[in-house]
Amino acid sequence: MPEIEIREIMEVLPHRFPFLLVDRVIEYEEKKRIVVLKNVTINEPFFQGHFPGVPIMPGVLIVEAMAQAGGILVFKSIPDRKKKLVYFMGIESCRFRKPVLPGDQLRIEMTVIRVKSRFGKLKGTAFADGAKVAEAEIMFTLVDRPAEDEFQEAASP
Repeated sequence: MPEIEIREIMEVLPHRFPFLLVDRVIEYEEKKRIVVLKNVTINEPFFQGHFPGVPIMPGVLIVEAMAQAGGILVFKSIPDRKKKLVYFMGIESCRFRKPVLPGDQLRIEMTVIRVKSRFGKLKGTAFADGAKVAEAEIMFTLVDRPAEDEFQEAASP
């Protein structure tokens, strides 16, 4: 199963610092499964406020890292991915088991439950030091990416 380095991840995902939460893909089976790593360091901007003196990675960012891993899994098999976006549509059965701390390495495993033409559902599990820290089922939809000029018009006051 091939590894995917950060440069290719950045070609697939639109996310950038400080919101890119996948460092490396270590396993990839097209349309089936992906395993990614996220190195959690004390330099993460969210630790400044969550929580001062007791840094814990916010659970919503663990779920976001799962969604980004799922985005890579979905996007890698789409030929016209530069014209598409994957939107997060919902979450089910989300559970947080243990806190994620600076120095942890998240290992996130995402598997396809089902994918139709524009919608899908993935199951994700996150581990740190071999222990399960979170799990969730994530629903997504595939949409057309707006043209750059359309996006600029929508963002203007």
